[in-house]
Amino acid sequence: MSSSVLVKEVVLITPSEPTPIQILPLSALDSQLFLRFTIEYLLVYKPSRHGLDKAATVNQVKSALGRALVPYYPLAGRVRARTNGSGLEVVCRAQGAAFLQAVSDLTASEFQAAPRHKTQWRKLLSLQVVDVLKGAPPLVVQLTWLSDCSATLAVGFNHCLCDGIGSSEFLNLFAELATGKEKFTDLKPKPVWDRYLMDPKSYKYKSSTSHHPEFKKVPDLCGFISRFNQERLAPTSVIFDKRRVNELKKLIYSQSSICTSFEVLSAHIWKSWATALNLPTNQTLKLLFTINIRNKVKPSLPSGYYGNGFVLGCAQTSAKDLVEKGLGYATGLVKRAKERVDDEYVREVVDTVSSNGTSPDSVGVLIMSQWSRLGLERVDIGMGRPVEVGPVCCDRYCILLPVYDHKDSVKVNVAVPATAVEKYLHLLKSIGT
Repeated sequence: MSSSVLVKEVVLITPSEPTPIQILPLSALDSQLFLRFTIEYLLVYKPSRHGLDKAATVNQVKSALGRALVPYYPLAGRVRARTNGSGLEVVCRAQGAAFLQAVSDLTASEFQAAPRHKTQWRKLLSLQVVDVLKGAPPLVVQLTWLSDCSATLAVGFNHCLCDGIGSSEFLNLFAELATGKEKFTDLKPKPVWDRYLMDPKSYKYKSSTSHHPEFKKVPDLCGFISRFNQERLAPTSVIFDKRRVNELKKLIYSQSSICTSFEVLSAHIWKSWATALNLPTNQTLKLLFTINIRNKVKPSLPSGYYGNGFVLGCAQTSAKDLVEKGLGYATGLVKRAKERVDDEYVREVVDTVSSNGTSPDSVGVLIMSQWSRLGLERVDIGMGRPVEVGPVCCDRYCILLPVYDHKDSVKVNVAVPATAVEKYLHLLKSIGT
């Protein structure tokens, strides 16, 4: 059963000052088919002071949201398809973002572990946008008061408008306005639209797309898609502190290879996941992970660019090699996938997605996103920093999350088919080769 959540208030919050009335085109990267969904953050707060004035807090949050929507006014617009079919655009008429206030029987401590099922916390963002192109607000904020005087802040962003970095910059501005720490004159970085920078016409030539395995379809030899669609997915949540990550690194260093924490941890997660699923040895597997391209394109994207400024890195191998070869092998695949992403690589992706609407294949794929580096753990709306940060729903996408008061730790959040979850957790918690 889902947890009890009662919505008390639903209101549209419009920009607090007049904003431009216009239609803004979204970029080729923004318009990708696989981004037409909502990024859903869930932040949990435990106020340090007793007797928090809830009404005053709600008013502060509403006021801050209206003020933040002035420089970020496209988030108060509505996204639609262009009439010529060439991509998406935002109609900016200060239509507003949605704000909800609710109460729940949940307590803050219940968020320390993974939810019992993947949609247990769904109602903490009660306005679920199924189709982001059908006139829904691109920004939805829900403040829910819990039974132990704690609170959650759930925020949904239309992914076509912004990526993780952009949405986090907005949230931190919104939080600083809510606590009186920020003024518009101090705003850094200032939001930058400039979506044309990620359109193919911004580039001088078209490049080959032959080196982009993320877009190439592979045979489904084991009913991979149907398994993830039909079998119950069990949410998991495991913390890796600096000591455990260093233990993984030592295994790699013994093989004369230097790697980052992300490279070795993502390889360990991927290897554990694949082994637990017990896939056919000749099944092609891919690890897709987001790579920030703001400083990889030439010239760099301007500071404050909050559109989709990422592409997917792709590590690919057979199930046999991933399972049987050492951790150093998988880490090397991730490392080389990262190193391939440069200005030309990004040009190829922009050209590919704009010319034929190609989307990444999903057969044999584990998608990984690194929320631990976005700054979500700093979003203080007047109740201190969040004690938990995560997605509203724990799904098949693997998300690396920050851990409260442990900046060198990361929480691994992913839902795994129930028949494989016990083995997956055993492998993940074991530091093997």
